[in-house]
Amino acid sequence: MTAEHRAMDLALLGTLAVLALVDSTSLGTLVVPLWLLTVPGRPPVRRLLVYLLSIAAFYFVVGLVLMSAGRSGAAALARWSDTTAWHWAQLSVGAALFAVSWRFDSGKARVAGRGSRLRHWRCRALERQRTASGVAVLALGAGTVEVATMLPYLAAIGTIVATGLPAATGAGLLAGYCAVMVLPALLLVVGRLVVHRRIEPLLRRLDEFTARHADSALGWVLGIAGFLIARDAAAALFFAD
Repeated sequence: MTAEHRAMDLALLGTLAVLALVDSTSLGTLVVPLWLLTVPGRPPVRRLLVYLLSIAAFYFVVGLVLMSAGRSGAAALARWSDTTAWHWAQLSVGAALFAVSWRFDSGKARVAGRGSRLRHWRCRALERQRTASGVAVLALGAGTVEVATMLPYLAAIGTIVATGLPAATGAGLLAGYCAVMVLPALLLVVGRLVVHRRIEPLLRRLDEFTARHADSALGWVLGIAGFLIARDAAAALFFAD
């Protein structure tokens, strides 16, 4: 392997690692585990491990499907994605996401006396965390809710497909990506077990912070995603040569 190839491989791994760490702060990979870690009493370690394994497996399977579709339908998608109809549909989706994003404002929700949307989801999560099957369903639900808005995850899949690596190598990279996604939450679980009294205040501060700002964070993600999607469509429709 030449020095140039090694540099390219390191750059690819670095890019995927950064994207995975960004994804590790999402609803499913950090917020929900924080909810489960801060329940009164002994932490449900076994159920937390089931949860993390379930959400990692969910993203791995979804990633394999997207990678396979990207490889097999790349040419057809390229032809279709260059049509006027596609760009108008893309513009509509982007504008809709951007418009919806304004509804997610943690500050306005508090002023109006409404709880964060995630507080309502938290109640459901704590109801489901009593059994292993319940947390597995919870993981699948969290993944399904947020997968379309996880831009780093989708960008990582696109990066892997663009490299043209063999399918087995791509699957290995995707598995590593999903492992890094759940690593911070796993470290918090270990910390909760090993240094329970020392880490509990940190966990509660993190939980309070996410509860206060989760709606706004989700709104920013939707808004940025909508803006980027609409911008690309508008450029193709109105500013193409």
